[in-house]
Amino acid sequence: MWTYIVRNLFNSLIIIIGVLTVTFCLLYIVPGDPARMMLGQRADVASVEAVREELGLNKPVYIQYVRFMTNAFKGDLGRSYATNREVIATILEKVPATALLSISALFLSSLIGIIIGIISAVKQYTFWDNASMVVALFGISFPQFSFGLIMALVFGHLLKWFPISGYINSGFIYLILPMVTLAFRPLAITARITRSSMLDAMSQDFVRTAKAKGLSTYKVVFKHTLRNALNPVITTISASLAATLGGVFFIEYIFNWPGIGLLAIDSIFKLDFPMIQGTVLFSAIVFVIINFFVDIIYAALDPKVKLS
Repeated sequence: MWTYIVRNLFNSLIIIIGVLTVTFCLLYIVPGDPARMMLGQRADVASVEAVREELGLNKPVYIQYVRFMTNAFKGDLGRSYATNREVIATILEKVPATALLSISALFLSSLIGIIIGIISAVKQYTFWDNASMVVALFGISFPQFSFGLIMALVFGHLLKWFPISGYINSGFIYLILPMVTLAFRPLAITARITRSSMLDAMSQDFVRTAKAKGLSTYKVVFKHTLRNALNPVITTISASLAATLGGVFFIEYIFNWPGIGLLAIDSIFKLDFPMIQGTVLFSAIVFVIINFFVDIIYAALDPKVKLS
């Protein structure tokens, strides 16, 4: 067990170092001079050189890399070129909005996805089963970005049922469109996995025995079948959290949701390299942490999986 955890922690550290290296290379892959972008195109050469000196951009690349990595592991990602605020502080301000959107979308997708999966399995090959699986296939195949635009156009602009963009504290109505858009794909995946797992459990001998004893359909489905079908479903939901955080970038941009995704895209437009590096690094760390715990949860729930 501990060997497994230590090995995964080491692999996670390697991934984070790789992400830091790639984000550092952004400074040299993307055209443009950060010092001139900070001061504007009309800045004189002396001012630009002074800023380059202050940022350490005039030093050799390997020195800049070591300095960047050292500061990153200390939790210092520098200051934004656009606002001159600390990158870490700015990102932490955006975390609550992104967490609210991601967690609410995951809760919605998990709840409705499990219900749809159960109904599809119990009513296999009926109209409800076929209809729900078509919707699930659509949800898996259709890009979230396009689905978000359709939701904003139909329910925000044409019907005017919900606000298209923005966010006000305690204003649940602002959460509905981005939450539903973000939840649609993981909902479809959860529904399909639940159906498949339920059908597999329903074919087992213990379910047939429960039916032969004359137990009610409710007890057979929820007490015997669902309990034994939840392992892959819970694992899927845990993994969906990482996918939800990945999709939140586009959804926040479409609905102008003030989270990390919108911050990252705005930073790209402004060529704000420290903020880009910070948001990419933050997302990578979240992905690594989630996947690490998903592996442990999966092994803990499924006795057939060995931690070695």
